[in-house]
Amino acid sequence: MAFGQPRIEYKSNQQMRKMHEAGLVLSRALDAAVAAAKPGVSTRELDAVFATVLNDAGAKSNFLGYHGFPATICASVNEEVVHGIPGDRVLQDGDIISIDGGAIVDGWHSDSARTVIVGTADPEDQRLSDVTEEAMWRGIAALAKGKFVGDIGNAIDDYVSAVPGKPLGILEDYVGHGIGSEMHMAPDVLNYRTGHRGPKIRPGLCLAIEPMLVRGGIETATLEDDWTVVTTDGQRSCQWEHSVAVHEKGIWVLSAPDGGAERLAQFGVTPVPIPA
Repeated sequence: MAFGQPRIEYKSNQQMRKMHEAGLVLSRALDAAVAAAKPGVSTRELDAVFATVLNDAGAKSNFLGYHGFPATICASVNEEVVHGIPGDRVLQDGDIISIDGGAIVDGWHSDSARTVIVGTADPEDQRLSDVTEEAMWRGIAALAKGKFVGDIGNAIDDYVSAVPGKPLGILEDYVGHGIGSEMHMAPDVLNYRTGHRGPKIRPGLCLAIEPMLVRGGIETATLEDDWTVVTTDGQRSCQWEHSVAVHEKGIWVLSAPDGGAERLAQFGVTPVPIPA
């Protein structure tokens, strides 16, 4: 602890490159789970698909067993916001599902989430997912250009608040986080604007940036399984997440095969591979 705040773990280039290895495995596992998300498929089957990719790569799951969590992914469907436990629920046409997973390689963690609309998309669900994904990339761009961690939440909030159409809510109960030798570390990464600047952005900082948006109110409740979080008004929700490293030459999206180059180009940000 430093001045009452949890100490931030700053990584070496070698450690961040190991996190990138974990991120690449994770990206392939999410590719497989997303491809398998079809009508008639259970969330337990998605978990098995994801787990197979990790096992084949010799990576470990950082979700399985985490505070007793019983699976390798969180599969959150429709009104489920985060931490949905894979099970017998069968995906239906029009469902929206957020698949959140992680991987460990040689003790170093990655964490990433994607949202899939199963079968025929409700246009408002597609808008929800598109805005959430874009908000994530704007937050990542703010990490590249900003001076303080709070700049990330400012960028996300400013974008979401300005999107035309029916307003979308930004969850405040759940936020992004530091990542490295553990999955959840300091600092918290808020997805909304506050008066708090947060820690200074400096090389060695690795963050999981993960906006979570809803079509209705931002109030949530936890189900009796002590994990699954749902919107209290039953409205649909969405999550997108990437793990990102800051080094002396720039940033690199650890859980994206191209380091985030394609999506960050629109913001004038060119990610730079982590130096040897």
